[in-house]
Amino acid sequence: MLTTVYVALGANLAQPHKQLDDAVQALTQLAKHTSLQVSAYYQSTPMGEVEQPDYLNAVVSFDTDLTPLALLDALQAIENQQGRERIVRWGARTLDLDILLYGQQVICSERLTVPHYGMKQRSFVLVPLADIAPSLILPCQTPLSALIDDDLRAELQQHSWEHCTQR
Repeated sequence: MLTTVYVALGANLAQPHKQLDDAVQALTQLAKHTSLQVSAYYQSTPMGEVEQPDYLNAVVSFDTDLTPLALLDALQAIENQQGRERIVRWGARTLDLDILLYGQQVICSERLTVPHYGMKQRSFVLVPLADIAPSLILPCQTPLSALIDDDLRAELQQHSWEHCTQR
């Protein structure tokens, strides 16, 4: 059985645009039936107290037959292949891939929380998510559109670069 998933992408080291492009290319291998959709890329200010460059963020959706934990393992393998090091919480990184939604499932386990715990407050998640799923209803029955306003959009700068990968 296929499930539609939404994954957030973020990078702020080692050519962030290339990191996102490479991640999108890797994610095509997980997507079934050419289902991959990619938002625009957005620049955002880092969270937390760690001094670091701005992030480049996007959201993708695709259909998969992977279980939630198998998907998490696959995403972490992509991060590792692209040089991800987990040294400082909310620190700079070559690539961060987070499962935002796994269908309409609510998952709370030691390794995985879905919907992603901070997604409803993060412009760099909500705005790109709305690019690819404007009529999405979250598992809590909140319409995605109800969470986005002009102030939230103003927090981000959309990048004019075209995606360099084939979708």
